[in-house]
Amino acid sequence: MTAQFHLQPLLDLANTRTDEAARRLGELVAAERDQAQKLEMLETYRKEYNERFVQAARDGMSPDAWRNFSAFMGRLDEAIAAQRKLVEQSQARTVEGQQTWIAQHTRLKAFDTLSQRHRSALDQAESRREQKQADEHAARRRFDSGSDDEGEGES
Repeated sequence: MTAQFHLQPLLDLANTRTDEAARRLGELVAAERDQAQKLEMLETYRKEYNERFVQAARDGMSPDAWRNFSAFMGRLDEAIAAQRKLVEQSQARTVEGQQTWIAQHTRLKAFDTLSQRHRSALDQAESRREQKQADEHAARRRFDSGSDDEGEGES
């Protein structure tokens, strides 16, 4: 006679939402890592390109080549600034995802605690019922064996 936990649908929903929040958080972390890798790649490329620019300037370069190098460096700097902004946005989404997961996990733990208390109460009630039956059975055996002894003495 096990009574179902009356909040089981909410526990199941909390479990599903926690799993979904964890999956989403994993996606956000991966996206953040990808954005950071792109930024690192752009910064590395800019550093290498700047070194070539400095070397070419030492070796002497035409004004057109100088303008082209400078213009390209400007576009690289713009791309790096835009990528930094994307990294920051991705980091903010990851933080939000972490907060969502924490909130869902906390809710799940609360429902799980209630479920465990419910199971514990059922187990205690079952234990008391079994003990009561055992006590009644033992009392009947004593009574039955006691009435047999009384009957023998009268004959």
